[in-house]
This record gives sequence, C-alpha cells and structure tokens, in this order.
Amino acid sequence: MYIEDRQDVINACRFCFMCRHLDPVGNVTFRESDTPRGRALIIDRMRMDRECMKEPDFIDALYRSALSAANRFHCVSHYDETGLVLAARREIAGAGLAPEKAKALAKELEEAGFTVKGKGNVLYYGEFPALYPGCKILSGKDPGKALEVLGFEAASKKVFARFKKTVADSACKTLVVAEPSSYDFLRDKLPGVKVLHSAEYLLEQGAKKARARKAVYLESDFLKNYCGNPSAPRELLKALGYTLVPFGTNCEESYAVGEGAVVYDALNPELCQKLCSRVYGLAVDCKKTLFITASPRVRDALKKYNPAFNVVTLEEAIDAMQS
Repeated sequence: MYIEDRQDVINACRFCFMCRHLDPVGNVTFRESDTPRGRALIIDRMRMDRECMKEPDFIDALYRSALSAANRFHCVSHYDETGLVLAARREIAGAGLAPEKAKALAKELEEAGFTVKGKGNVLYYGEFPALYPGCKILSGKDPGKALEVLGFEAASKKVFARFKKTVADSACKTLVVAEPSSYDFLRDKLPGVKVLHSAEYLLEQGAKKARARKAVYLESDFLKNYCGNPSAPRELLKALGYTLVPFGTNCEESYAVGEGAVVYDALNPELCQKLCSRVYGLAVDCKKTLFITASPRVRDALKKYNPAFNVVTLEEAIDAMQS
C-alpha cells in the first residue's frame, strides 16, 4: 500500500520535533496532531492497524493539513512528510473514507473541461491573457492537481487526460502556466511540451523598468518549497521596479494560507481564516503596503477574510507597472 512504501519517512518524522515550528496549521491550532510529527504518528498507527484508517479524528487530522512543504524544504535530510500525508489521503479516498466535504469537492472537480482559443505557437493557461499577446489561450478549471491532493487519484488522471489532449490538439510546444499548483502538477507530465511558469516566460520576453515601488512578495509554497525556489518571480518584479521587502519573522515559514492543499478554503474555511489572520497580524499596515502573491487562490483567500488587505497576484502587479 502507499504508506508502507514510505516507512523511512514514518520512522524519521514520528519522533522528530525539528520542523514543527514550520507547519502553518500547527502554528494556529497549537495541536500536536497538526504538526509533521503528529501526522506521522497517526499514519504509523494506521499502518499497524488498518482499522484505525476508519477513525474520524485521524482522517480529519490528515485533511486539516495545509500540505506546506516548508518542513521538507528545510529538513536537513529532506524527508517528505508532505508526500506521506498525500499517500495516506490516497489510501483513505481509495477506501471510500474521505470526508464528505472532500467527496463533494471531488465530484465538482471531476467535471472540469478545457478549451483553446486564439492563434500562436505558445499556449497560456491562466487568468490574465492580456499580458500574453500572440499566445493561444487555454481556458478551464483545475487540471487534476486538486483531485490528486484530495486523494482521488483515478479521477485526477481522467481530468488530466482531458487537459493533455487539449494541449496536444493546440499543436503548441510551449505551455505557460500562471497558477503555481498547476505549474507544479504539469511541469513533468507533458512530454514534448516545454512548461514554463508565467514569471519565467515574461522574464524571457524582457521587462521594461517602470516607476520604483516597494512591495512584499509572499513566497509561493509551490514555487519555493515544491519547485526548488526559482528566482524568476523575484527577478521579474525587481526588473519592473519593485523593491521587495521581507515578510514575517523568518524566511523559512510558509505564509501561503493553504496554497499547498489547493482547495484548502473550500475544505477547511475556519482554518483558512485562521491562517489568513496570522498573515494579517504579521503585516505592517495591510491597507497601504502592497502584497504580491503568485497564486490567485492565495489572493482570493486573503481578500475574502479581509477585503481591505492590499494583495494582488504577480500578473496583476506586472500589469500595474506596465500600464
């Protein structure tokens, strides 16, 4: 089974306290079950006694995880506790034991369809096509990442197959992806197609410096902790004239309000609000300071629970400088 294949991670994480301060959910609930160590202990118990996989409290703890990979990124041995939780979710969902809210979300996500319009040799997949003149535009919802994260592996593969066919039918050999979760999901799944994050593509196109402005860049959980922390987003913003100001108490923590779990706000709105409140509390003058995030989902969550919070996406920040 999936979790047995990760016995080394269970053994490493179940008695280790070193990264507990990096878990965003643990930092707002103060529950041991919301730390990497706590989740590893729960999964180890499931491994030893399969009946424990039916335990509602255990299931709830694993679906409360924001799946931030900050702990893995900063782990000296890079043990993949995030992958361990995802493996457990696959077993739970495969056994029909996923929370009802997760099942309902999965049913909606399974209906995703995709279309392509326009002309060009490059295909753009995101919410800001005005920045990509001369590109074909791919429209549609999540390409299967959210279903994968929820544990619904077979459904994820079906949605991705539709997405892959749409890309193939476009005849484009370059795909530009704006949403970090989709970029992480797609970057190694389309043979023969070069997958770029939007920041990489726009940086390649050249950025003309505009007026100088200070901003806080909220690091993307996916780009930083999943995708090796590419420099393109920060380089692009600096090239446009933004001076980036550090956020929070240290650069290790994830302040991405559930980005790693993709549909975290839909699944755990109360916890998502707490994650947002922690960001608000660390912010200096959230109305006047400009905050930039690579993820539209992070922007939407931060604006939902505090409409006055001055946050825009990376693409919106670029458009504002170029207008």
